[in-house]
Amino acid sequence: MKITISGPPGSGKTTVAKILSEKLGIKLISVGSVFRQLATEKKMSLEEFSKFAEGNPEVDVMIDKMQKEMAEKEEKAIIEGRLSGWMVKDAKLRVYIFADAEVRYGRIAKREGREINEVRRETKLREEIEKRRYQKFYGIDVDDWKIYDLIVNSTRISAEKIAEIILKAVE
Repeated sequence: MKITISGPPGSGKTTVAKILSEKLGIKLISVGSVFRQLATEKKMSLEEFSKFAEGNPEVDVMIDKMQKEMAEKEEKAIIEGRLSGWMVKDAKLRVYIFADAEVRYGRIAKREGREINEVRRETKLREEIEKRRYQKFYGIDVDDWKIYDLIVNSTRISAEKIAEIILKAVE
């Protein structure tokens, strides 16, 4: 069984994916973590690395190829990332988690210990860049949610409750 968890930055997808991985006792493949790690290795912010990736398609190709290969090796896994629902063809359940933009910015600011205005500006820019990249490189419109089996608004629901909803959907 493979479950994909997708959604915008700050929606709670990584937290939910970690909870599910633990509760189900199956591997977590986090594409967002790979992206953040690469940004850190290049000594760039996520915004800077997003701009870099926009001009260097091999970054996305490499990350998405890694995601596909890692997911294909596993019989059971939680695969978390912006495009996971699109990339993992044999997923049993495709989940999209979203939240109000201001809530997302607040979560990111708190997690990273940064000012919300800076996070708001960077996140908006990052999302615009990613949206263009995904459309250009893959023909994917991240605002098209019809590929998902379950869509959850995390604005007022805890990650734990969302994980419970997903577990019910798996049953």
